[in-house]
Amino acid sequence: MRAVLDANVLFPTILREVLTDVAAAGLYRPLWSERILEEWRRAALRLGPDQQSAAGAEIALLRLRFPDAVMADDGHQAIDLDFPDPADRHVVEAALAGGAPLVVTANLRDFPQRLMNGLGLRAIHPDAFLLDLYGQDPQAVMVALHAARDKAALMGGTMTLVQMLRRCRLPRLAKAVKG
Repeated sequence: MRAVLDANVLFPTILREVLTDVAAAGLYRPLWSERILEEWRRAALRLGPDQQSAAGAEIALLRLRFPDAVMADDGHQAIDLDFPDPADRHVVEAALAGGAPLVVTANLRDFPQRLMNGLGLRAIHPDAFLLDLYGQDPQAVMVALHAARDKAALMGGTMTLVQMLRRCRLPRLAKAVKG
């Protein structure tokens, strides 16, 4: 399965770590576009020049880890569609270019179901996406979750796994791994 990761799920470090680790475990193939990566870099710049540099390094690492993930986003299949935010068309174009039926995004309202269905696509929140993957392979998802928590701990974080997931706005996944 292929899924385009929107910038808003790549920018938060812990969420990105979990999503890319489960991809590396073979649960899905992540895709993005140059513009998505640039949106991530611009979001980091708002936090300061150091964060922009860190984002640049993380983007370089993602390119090495997933060399075939970058898709074109300059198509015209979604150009005439009335998206709530026309600036998000490029995400849909990347999904179409990569043959990805899913767009993983925290901004579901920007990808109306009616428009997405017409293109054979579905927007899904990262909580639902990861919960689905957890249902398929709980062990692989747990390995990714523990790795992200352990990495956060090395950087001074003191959250439990469930606290980390709730902070990342993954409440359903938190409930599933807790229970």
